Amino acid sequence: MSANLKLGKYYGTEVQLHWTFFLLMVWVVLSEVLSGASVDRVLFNLQFVLAVMICVLLHEVGHLLTAKKFGIKTTKMVLLPVGGISTVEKTTKSPKEEFLITLAGPLVNIIIAIILFFAIPVSDYISYDLGQYFTALNDFSVRTFLFFLFIVNVALAVFNMIPAFPLDGGRVLRAVLDIKLSRVKATRVATTISQVIAIALLLLGLLFNPILLFLSLFLLIGSFSENRLVQHIDLLKGYTVKDAMLKNITVFDPEDTMEEIIRVIIRGSETNFVVLKDKKIVGLLYHKDIMRNSDNRSLRVRDLMTTTFKTMETKEKLKDAYVLMQDEIHPFFPVTEMDELVGAIDFDNLYEFLLIEDRLKN
Repeated sequence: MSANLKLGKYYGTEVQLHWTFFLLMVWVVLSEVLSGASVDRVLFNLQFVLAVMICVLLHEVGHLLTAKKFGIKTTKMVLLPVGGISTVEKTTKSPKEEFLITLAGPLVNIIIAIILFFAIPVSDYISYDLGQYFTALNDFSVRTFLFFLFIVNVALAVFNMIPAFPLDGGRVLRAVLDIKLSRVKATRVATTISQVIAIALLLLGLLFNPILLFLSLFLLIGSFSENRLVQHIDLLKGYTVKDAMLKNITVFDPEDTMEEIIRVIIRGSETNFVVLKDKKIVGLLYHKDIMRNSDNRSLRVRDLMTTTFKTMETKEKLKDAYVLMQDEIHPFFPVTEMDELVGAIDFDNLYEFLLIEDRLKN
């Protein structure tokens, strides 16, 4: 089960708050309490964390609305303290579209910062000496709150424009390179630059600040994942779901028993199953649910099956299916043709298909 908090659906996008926000809140409270801070200061800082969360949400909404303008639907958005991660139904092929969609997020933070710059106004702080800064920034007033929020929005815009994946700057860099290079080559160059930046941060982290080590790891993992994703999508170009689906699958009836399910699992390699009633898909049976209840042989399929599920059409592009499956807890989908079940597709089978294609093309 995900530790992220679901905030609801907006514009058809499921919005989740990443667990690191809760970790940040706990750290804020503990650090303030241990330093002997007052209740007012603790509450001030907690409210500030919530305000940062709203700014991150607005940043992501900037991406979401711009993507929607280009006909790209965002299915899920996960908010982190430094930005967000979005899952889209399809990726854009246009460098211009990617450039505008990516730039929309930091632009929202810049607009917020400009509004705050004149609302505070920030110019009043420029003439302060060190003592005045210390006094002003320890005053839990609305003005101080907004000044901190101004700094955070500037930091979010600057940080996200670092030319490294998975940050916005890495995508902007790839979009610019994509004008002259192919998407695969542009991603490879942008990934190399990302890794150089990550290694530099790693060295700085070892010498000065351990926090940079986590940032370095974040960039290394993000750049590796992005490069692999683009390479895989390129390999899947021209194929449909029908080309990679499992055809000879076992299906169950809602009235079948656990005894029958266990028998099928033991004698074969299938782990997830489609449930049919009167030739209509009524549910899915996942391996984890079977194993969790395998000691109760009197249970029936209807007691275990999941009735909320997605299906795929045989004619759907395989690369789009691959993107969607990346973020699924259970990457297993029934495949239909003319509203009839003709097979299923899961991530294991799709990955085997990728390995074979990779060997054939290299």
